Amino acid sequence: MNIIKRVKAPTPKFFKVLRNIGLAMAAIGGTILAAPIALPVVLTTVGGYMAVAGGVVTAVSQLTTEEVILPKDENDDR
Repeated sequence: MNIIKRVKAPTPKFFKVLRNIGLAMAAIGGTILAAPIALPVVLTTVGGYMAVAGGVVTAVSQLTTEEVILPKDENDDR
């Protein structure tokens, strides 16, 4: 399955919820990083980590599909 088919395939409900959580994390992290006031270094660092983690969770959740791919049996001559 190539990447385009995987993105277009249906996503399980759990991963849809996880994707939305990841989007929220990325948005909150981006907001912290783009704040117009000077924030403590710890808060800025946490914002950066939240943005990256949210992006990763969103990407992985979006690429998860419901299709089950079974391993090919060596004795199967189909």
